[in-house]
Amino acid sequence: MIGIIDYGMGNLHSVSKALERLDLTYVLSEDTGELAEADGLILPGVGSFHDAMNLLKEKEQLDFIKKWVADGRPLLGICLGMQLLFDGSEENQDTEGLGFLPGYARSFRKSEDNVSYKVPHMGWNKLQFKQPDHEMLTNTEEGHVYFVHSYVMRTEAEDILIATADYFGEVPAVVGKGNVIGTQFHPEKSSRIGMQLLENFGKIVAEGRNNNE
Repeated sequence: MIGIIDYGMGNLHSVSKALERLDLTYVLSEDTGELAEADGLILPGVGSFHDAMNLLKEKEQLDFIKKWVADGRPLLGICLGMQLLFDGSEENQDTEGLGFLPGYARSFRKSEDNVSYKVPHMGWNKLQFKQPDHEMLTNTEEGHVYFVHSYVMRTEAEDILIATADYFGEVPAVVGKGNVIGTQFHPEKSSRIGMQLLENFGKIVAEGRNNNE
């Protein structure tokens, strides 16, 4: 079973419906006792990094998530949820993140080399695989997925980049280290490729559950 963390910020309905279409059992809850019964967690997110971290603290989910990861259990962050996995963000005069992955969220510059481009980055961009053999990319291709974000992750840790996209520079699109995985785009809105990625996460969760039985 997959637990979707409800902390008040995220596309909970669309993520839930995507798991239903894949016949993946899930529970949507803000209660850590209920979420603890799951085999894998999804941390969705839309909006402010600062607000998200405050809500996780207020709902007493922060320590729960940190212990979950320390115990080696699978966690998938989506969009803002992916950014929360990193060290922090410059949004709201710097906010500390969960610190599972090295890197910092920086605002897109609104012009570069005298070329103007739209912020937020919104639309379909093609994936470029950095680790084509990674289990999250099983049965996928370098197709287009759907992004909506105003901040982009900057990291010097090349080994955590599973796939990137190009939007006036490299955008980390799928990241991961051990049991922590994240997608900057919305897999639940990214057609066949996005659904395959969610299915792959479901297989990672099931494999982890079977290994622990």
